[in-house]
Amino acid sequence: MNSYLKREIAETIVLFRSVPSITVALFCVSVVSMNLLANKTIFQNEWIALDGGFLISWLSFLCMDVLTKHFGPKASTKIAIFAIGVNLMMCVVFYVASFIPSSAADYTAFNSIFGGTWFILLGSTIAFITSAFINNFLNDFIGRLLKGDPDSKRTFALRCYTSTFIGQFFDNLLFAIIVFMVFAPIYWEGFSWTLLQCFSCALSGAILEMLMEMIFSPFAYKVASIWKRDDVGREYISMVKGELR
Repeated sequence: MNSYLKREIAETIVLFRSVPSITVALFCVSVVSMNLLANKTIFQNEWIALDGGFLISWLSFLCMDVLTKHFGPKASTKIAIFAIGVNLMMCVVFYVASFIPSSAADYTAFNSIFGGTWFILLGSTIAFITSAFINNFLNDFIGRLLKGDPDSKRTFALRCYTSTFIGQFFDNLLFAIIVFMVFAPIYWEGFSWTLLQCFSCALSGAILEMLMEMIFSPFAYKVASIWKRDDVGREYISMVKGELR
């Protein structure tokens, strides 16, 4: 056990030294923003309900797809856990800031939004950890099935679109059920979504987020190609794989 932990710690240190900082920064910003935007339901009727998180969640999954392609699913999942940790830290900062009194203006709306809601944070954290695992390892599995043409645009697109759609569906579904079916009726004066709305939200959100990824995936493919060309993360890949890609 000790040797395993030491190896994992050593690999993680090298990983964070190897992953381009811009990717990690975008990943963390998207996760923090997604948590804030999820506080707002932007559309709801009898059949469909959408929260604002879908506007940015596609970026988190696009980052994971690029990371999985180059560094592997285990590395991508570690970066996702790090992003969740950053989000939790920022939630604490926002919460403290919302309680600091100010006579400059009426900050009720600010405090309400940035003060956060604990069950939204709980739901988003559980949903994102689960969906990140699903997305990363499904993406890698599809890549292994298509190992005859691993670096083509077609393979990259198939990996990204399939894993993103399924991962986003479970992310949306778990979040909607936890927040809008379990806790919202208790803490939001009877406001809730039906199970049908949760499923329709998960499906419609996954479709919209996959469409957004389709728009930006050519850029992501270019980034992955540059990383491969420039041998980015050589030290980590050598350590984990035993050989360079």
